Amino acid sequence: MSDMITADLVDLDLSAETKEAAARSLAERMVTLGRVTDLEGFLADVAAREAQMPTGLDGGIGIPHCRSAHVTEPTLAFGRSTPGIDFGAPDGPADLIFLIAAPAGADDAHLTILSSLARHLMNAEFTDALRSAGDAATAAALIRGDETPAEATAEAFAETAAEAVAEGTHENSVSASTAASADADTAPTPPPTVTPDASAPPAPEPERPFRIVAVTSCPTGIAHTYMAAEALENAGREAGVELVAETQGSAGFTRLDPAVIAAADGVIFAHDVPVRDKDRFAGKPTVDVGVKAGVNRPAELITEVRGKATRGEVSAAARGGTPVERAGESGDSYGTKLRKWLMTGVSYMVPFVAAGGLLLALGFAIGGWEINKAPSVMEHFSWTQVDSWGALLFQIGGVAFGFLIPVLAGYIAYGMADRPGLVPGFVGGMIASNIAAGFLGGLVAGLLAGGTVLAIQRITIPPVLRGIMPVVVIPLISSLIVGFLMFVVIGKPIAEAQKGMTDWLAGLSGTNAVLLGVLLGLMMCFDLGGPVNKVAYAFATAGIAVQDPSDSAMKVMAAVMAAGMVPPLGMALATTVRKKLFTPAERENGKAAWVLGASFISEGAIPFAAADPLRVIPASMAGGAVTGALSMAFGATLRAPHGGIFVVPLIGNPFLYLIAIAAGVCVTTALVIVLKGLRKPAPGTTEPDPTEEPATTTTPKPKQPVAA
Repeated sequence: MSDMITADLVDLDLSAETKEAAARSLAERMVTLGRVTDLEGFLADVAAREAQMPTGLDGGIGIPHCRSAHVTEPTLAFGRSTPGIDFGAPDGPADLIFLIAAPAGADDAHLTILSSLARHLMNAEFTDALRSAGDAATAAALIRGDETPAEATAEAFAETAAEAVAEGTHENSVSASTAASADADTAPTPPPTVTPDASAPPAPEPERPFRIVAVTSCPTGIAHTYMAAEALENAGREAGVELVAETQGSAGFTRLDPAVIAAADGVIFAHDVPVRDKDRFAGKPTVDVGVKAGVNRPAELITEVRGKATRGEVSAAARGGTPVERAGESGDSYGTKLRKWLMTGVSYMVPFVAAGGLLLALGFAIGGWEINKAPSVMEHFSWTQVDSWGALLFQIGGVAFGFLIPVLAGYIAYGMADRPGLVPGFVGGMIASNIAAGFLGGLVAGLLAGGTVLAIQRITIPPVLRGIMPVVVIPLISSLIVGFLMFVVIGKPIAEAQKGMTDWLAGLSGTNAVLLGVLLGLMMCFDLGGPVNKVAYAFATAGIAVQDPSDSAMKVMAAVMAAGMVPPLGMALATTVRKKLFTPAERENGKAAWVLGASFISEGAIPFAAADPLRVIPASMAGGAVTGALSMAFGATLRAPHGGIFVVPLIGNPFLYLIAIAAGVCVTTALVIVLKGLRKPAPGTTEPDPTEEPATTTTPKPKQPVAA
């Protein structure tokens, strides 16, 4: 850690009053040393990390930290504040502040060093030595590990003694030393060693200690991950418990030995991101909390998991918890679970839509609109003919599209009933595809398959059959039931409903088509990638999820993609033309929003909507409605389900299509500027000008393009 912190990065008299000021003061030291290239950009990344979860810890510690593209090398700055600074810790302000800056691509070795520091912070001897360090060099050496806490404490004591001698009070020190010697002289003599009696019965073997395995993880994977592991291990030693922690941090993770997990009596998950390979711990008494709970109250968690073990409670996953249940809250309503089941299927289907749709679109672009009538490439393929390559792309895309309905149904069932739901789900989805029940049929087949498996699992099964239930019995019975219902009972009505919806869509023209464009535009911009947005997108992709979609279906797809591009592009333009209405962090987000919007990633506007929803969301919806209406009115068509401006050559009426997007972007930009301009500062306060930035002598590092 010698190159990560030096005396120049230590401030033992940090005078900041707020966590933002503290971060700025320490970051300025990094800028001076060339460790940070863009002060405001780096502080925006620190603030974004702080917004996810406060970085204050019990014991007077604050650890603001982040990964940032503005950091040239892993760096650590330390500040000591006498009055303390509020970092959101339950026990009050922090007097020890560590600002950790990691590059966006920090290597594992540096992250391992940072994790070592995080563990040291849970050592009271280490933090006490930092509080008593007399100069910046000593504090830096202590943090680097060049000096032990005992050595630092001895130096501090020596300095205090020297000051006492200079003040003429060394007699008190001598008296104290004499008293200590007298105490040593009067210390009791150790009892004599007793030789055990060979004839005595052997002592009983000590009882096996309670064993716990723990997994810790946090969003950044730099500090809290390792601090929680250290706190739990320390608390385990104090409680006489064998506790082994698996840290799933940014430096990767080493899986616990399966034998260790099998021997464990309980499990503690202290995490703010999903635990990887969580099923390894199924069947154990489990405590599942946020990572800060692992740092702040490890002893309570150990007591809690021991209590669950005594009562025989096991984790929900061990009782057959489904993927949706494992990812959600235990108190989710049926409506919430239904939405999650459907979104599970859609999320697995979308990659097939994207791959298949783009391949089909490229096939048309290369081979022309008659390429769908080309013979199979198995029968005729010429390496030198463009048409053969177009046919190849088109036919591969057609195969990919053939999986859409089965994948949708299969993974809806998977979300409901886990892996046992896959077989009946895929079978039902394939039947829906074969009988032309389409997207609606896939939805119904998936729900039927999941519900059937759940019902079968409730039946009491003789022990002799339990081993073959997931492999033979459940797939056989559930597939039979779902197949019967889809073929004989409900398949035909669903197919007729699907045909009716397709005919209605194909018949839209004029005002009706424009109104549909407005509705789809509003839905795409309402929650920016959320459930409403996904419903509109799923509706559009379902229409083109065939080898020969109708012209109306392709118009719907074009309108949906155009409207979805508007919010991030509108925010990006607004941050360019009226910078003073936006914070430095929002202006940084605006630069990325250009690329995200152009790539049809509506989520690029989420940072703006989260900070100011009452202005950003209405402005986005207005622009999306305008774009959706114009796209439908212009008759723009799109065969590809994704791609943004990168698939403009595949769009029908591309020039008018771009005009529709530009119009919506201008509407969103103008409206958000007007709404933000009407905002007034609170009475008695002066609204700061966000464009004012502190002067620095460091040349900002050129920004890297954001990958779409």
